[in-house]
Amino acid sequence: MGAADIVPGVSGGTIAFITGIYFRLLGAISAVPSACWHSLRTGHWRRFWNEIDGTFLITLLSGILTAIVALASLISSGLEHYPVPLWSFFFGLILASVWHILQQLQRWRAWQLLPLVTGAVFVWWLTSLSAGQIDPSAFTFFWSGALAICAMILPGISGSFILLVIGMYAHILSAVTGFQVSFLLLFFGGCVSGILLFARVLGVALRRWHDAVMVLLTGFMIGALNRIWPWQEVTAWRTSRSGEAVPMDLLPVLPARYTEVTGEPAQIGIAVFATLTGVALVVCAERWASRQDRKAKLAASAHSL
Repeated sequence: MGAADIVPGVSGGTIAFITGIYFRLLGAISAVPSACWHSLRTGHWRRFWNEIDGTFLITLLSGILTAIVALASLISSGLEHYPVPLWSFFFGLILASVWHILQQLQRWRAWQLLPLVTGAVFVWWLTSLSAGQIDPSAFTFFWSGALAICAMILPGISGSFILLVIGMYAHILSAVTGFQVSFLLLFFGGCVSGILLFARVLGVALRRWHDAVMVLLTGFMIGALNRIWPWQEVTAWRTSRSGEAVPMDLLPVLPARYTEVTGEPAQIGIAVFATLTGVALVVCAERWASRQDRKAKLAASAHSL
């Protein structure tokens, strides 16, 4: 999830779905407010820890932070020097994840095409927006944190890309590199508030309208394929703090057009291999998660006996 969150356009929520921890994550986050009020407030630390699935959350957060620290420079370098293979790999991940999520449906109905198409069109439109500019303030740091974390937990929508679209990505990075504690605390506060509220809302929606929400999430992932298409033409640039030209707006194009505008080979064979590798990784992860789930159910049954 940490590696995915580094890349604007790839969602950590998608990785959570692939590995089978998505619903456990939602449940753990949703339990935090109630556990704080009923257990932590009264000093029942062990019960609080169990109610929020604390070991799972800490382990997951540690993995995310470790990946961000360890892989940020590697992935950034890969996107700069090997964009087609890396984007193809992510494309394969998302493509296979669409099939994986559709397997979670309890029953397929014709009306589900409506939320599927709606989700795909919405995210396709969202990923086509130009990066904006916004004046940073205490309020914008707070609500951008809340918005980004909600997007991050949704499959198909990248929190970092949302920050890029609303024009806060550079400001957040500046706050991190400049160690602007007040702005970082506001951003973190927005993240905490957003994820606690949104996780509960999403959890309730999944319990009441499971198939409709799952189809909508699938639509989100289909729409996200627009952003991670391996061959992209840069239509606008921005200047970084170091004075370097950085791509701002991208347009998906055919391999021939990519070669024409960039002068680089399309690497179609490598792209196909990388895409299939991403698909294979999802299939293996899905089978591993299913096997672990069966083991857990068997262990629970044996314990109850």
